[in-house]
Amino acid sequence: MKFKNTLVAAMTLAFAAGVAHAQVNVGITLSATGPAASLGIPERNTVDLMPKEIAGQKINYIVLDDASDTTSAVKNIRKLVSEDKVDVVLGSTTSPNSLAMIDVAAESKTPMISWAASSRIVEPVDEKRHWVFKTPQNDAQMSTAIIEHMTSNNIKNVAFIGFADAYGEGWYEQFKGVAEARGIKIVANERFNRTDTSVTGQVLKMIAARPDAMFIAGSGTPAALPQKALKERGWTGKVYQTHGVANNDFLRVCGADCEGTFLPAGPVLVATQLPDSNPVKGSALAYIDAYEAVHGKGSVSTFGAHAWDSGVLLNAAIPVALKTAKPGTPEFRAALRDALEGVKDAPGAHGVFNMSATDHLGFDQRARVMVQIDNGAWKLVE
Repeated sequence: MKFKNTLVAAMTLAFAAGVAHAQVNVGITLSATGPAASLGIPERNTVDLMPKEIAGQKINYIVLDDASDTTSAVKNIRKLVSEDKVDVVLGSTTSPNSLAMIDVAAESKTPMISWAASSRIVEPVDEKRHWVFKTPQNDAQMSTAIIEHMTSNNIKNVAFIGFADAYGEGWYEQFKGVAEARGIKIVANERFNRTDTSVTGQVLKMIAARPDAMFIAGSGTPAALPQKALKERGWTGKVYQTHGVANNDFLRVCGADCEGTFLPAGPVLVATQLPDSNPVKGSALAYIDAYEAVHGKGSVSTFGAHAWDSGVLLNAAIPVALKTAKPGTPEFRAALRDALEGVKDAPGAHGVFNMSATDHLGFDQRARVMVQIDNGAWKLVE
């Protein structure tokens, strides 16, 4: 009898383990609170719209809030890979958080798809970044779009202000390289923190440099601070922002002070204004329709679209990985990583993904457009 009971218990445990691994566990850490909340909230909303089943496998999402804090993001990913035994990690919202998570993804050999912009998250594809992918456009791609617009408008010099973190530094490095190659001089280089309440000193230095245009490298609502300060000090020239401000909360906070601002963005921001020939229009509208059906017309965000695009990648990669191994195993995680690297011609809300061993973003120039803030709305710049 004792042997029989032991056998039954062992079979029960084996069955339970099989059930636990019958689904793909997706761990997510995002910034639903803190300075990056205007980015993280639409991402969190989008998780509810992502695939619930792929290739016959249930997809289970485990979502944690890192409160826009780097330390919390690292704690979250450690919990997800060690306690929840996830097959893949999505997030985080910001570049500093995502960069801090890379080591854990590599150590645990868990594929990670970041929702942050810095090219340093995936470049170069070394031993650690072998496990890391991302969905937002690289700052290098967007820098080129800004520089092209500046040169076409005869801008010869520009004053720069960016976040005092990896996002601002990454943008400065990329922008400086492209600007110098195109003959545009950076006459001021300032920094501010996401939690600052005043940038008066930095703005005065920028204005004193007498630039043809101002460039602000920030994201979310904190990026409105320098622009409002510029307007208060009488600046009437051109202002450029990054795709990190492409959401309605930024428009609300910055208000009239941001009228006329130029920025590069993913096609999803102005999808209805794109010509029907644009290869991203259909997939961008699919996300908009899904999001606005739940949250109302005009509620869609480019940041939520980054989360949506990670679902596009999983939808393409999971069926391939399942041919090699079962979820919940190291073999499946490795196969999923390989499958992500092999994704080709997958249309997302921001562009068409074509990954490779040296490109863990996979976007080309179809993933960007230039827009202008016009009467409190986004307008496609032809």
